[in-house]
Amino acid sequence: MAYQMYVSLQGDNRIMRFLMNPDTGALESVGAVEVSGGPAPMTFNPTNTTLYVGRRDGLELTSYDIDQRTGDLVETGSVGLGGEPCYLSTDHTGRFVLSAYYQAGHCAVHPIDESGAVGGAATEWLETGSGAHCFQTDPSNRYAFLPHIANGSGGIARLPVDRQHAVNAIYQYKFDAATGRLTPNDPMVVPQDEEVGPRHYRFHPSKDLVYVSNEQGGSVTVYALDTARGTLSAVQTVTTLPEDYVGHISCSQIQMHPAGTNLYVGNRGHDSIASFSIDSGTGMLTATGWEAVDPVPRAFSLDPTGNFLFVTGLESGTLITFRVDQHTGELTRLDRRLLGSLPMWVSIANLPG
Repeated sequence: MAYQMYVSLQGDNRIMRFLMNPDTGALESVGAVEVSGGPAPMTFNPTNTTLYVGRRDGLELTSYDIDQRTGDLVETGSVGLGGEPCYLSTDHTGRFVLSAYYQAGHCAVHPIDESGAVGGAATEWLETGSGAHCFQTDPSNRYAFLPHIANGSGGIARLPVDRQHAVNAIYQYKFDAATGRLTPNDPMVVPQDEEVGPRHYRFHPSKDLVYVSNEQGGSVTVYALDTARGTLSAVQTVTTLPEDYVGHISCSQIQMHPAGTNLYVGNRGHDSIASFSIDSGTGMLTATGWEAVDPVPRAFSLDPTGNFLFVTGLESGTLITFRVDQHTGELTRLDRRLLGSLPMWVSIANLPG
């Protein structure tokens, strides 16, 4: 097996590639792929045979075939977009790419052909409102959720009056896996009591629970997922910050250990990774501490086994490696390296090699 890491550098117009040692977490640089147009969000298809890249400056979605032996990338298709993509995922059949558009206030669904390539027109391009920041289907592949942060830099002041309503909420859709079409669920909107700004989320691997990072709220909310209706209801919210912290609040990504035992959230401003244990019975969260990282930890990722956590610094252009204690979830710093300008995404796949 070969652990391949891909890191998109929007400012350098390239994707860095590394081999990851699954025992030590050590990284070996194996070159870079030049990608014009500011590569940023990335995602694999379910079989890790294709990598999809959103090019924020070029307004394009591009597919790359992944050589299963070497990890090399070969471009297979590209399609123009109606805005800057900030998040990509594929549905569980691998037939569609879902994408969110923070500045444009839209979400989209694009078809994938049998080879894994994109190129066809979007089956959906829906106006939703400012701050759309994540878009995934649930484990059943029948529902999809689209959180919107509250009044961000792409936010309400830049939008016409009739589009200013769609911020600081989670939108709920029914998803047709045969056609890629979206239908508003009932209710369509999960409102927020305050401007907490739901941003990114992860599904628990074995419980009907969804964990959402709140950008402006500096918190994580646990939602119960009604699997019959495809709707969310909040059951717990916990802060991602120390009690005495008074600085800038801006949560970023959220990552879950593949065993569902621990959760990690990035804090921009506090510049830390907040750690939480997940109760094995209830799925509720307990804060376990913070690890300092380089300024603006926007993008980070666990490896597929959950043994290592890799955190980028958007301002410093660096990547920090942590070992994850498999019993406590505690993080131990191992390494720090310079990557380049504006690291925007970290994706890791376990390939046959």
